[in-house]
Amino acid sequence: MQYSKLYVGNLPYSVTSAKLAELFGAHGEVKEITVIEGKGFGFVEMSSPAEAEKAKEALNGQEYEGRALKIDEARPRTSQFGDNRGGPRGDRPGGGGGRPGGGGGRGGFRR
Repeated sequence: MQYSKLYVGNLPYSVTSAKLAELFGAHGEVKEITVIEGKGFGFVEMSSPAEAEKAKEALNGQEYEGRALKIDEARPRTSQFGDNRGGPRGDRPGGGGGRPGGGGGRGGFRR
């Protein structure tokens, strides 16, 4: 495992950071916990990738408060829209349409 942060899914909505700290603390030192309220998932950061792997192996698929936990290595965060939207436009002019300042070349608004 490359990272020490774990995605924890299929959590009961009643779960708290304290409950997750207790659950994961049995498998190593917990550095940080983030529970996404009302979504049924969260993130647990362990002190090392080895401890994260140990916790994943021990808890993935295990039942917790009536739900089977889904634990995986958390992926690094990327832009909400992917890597091909926003940011500098390089040498391309305007916002499209091939005209300065953008626009599609249709003229003004007409009824």
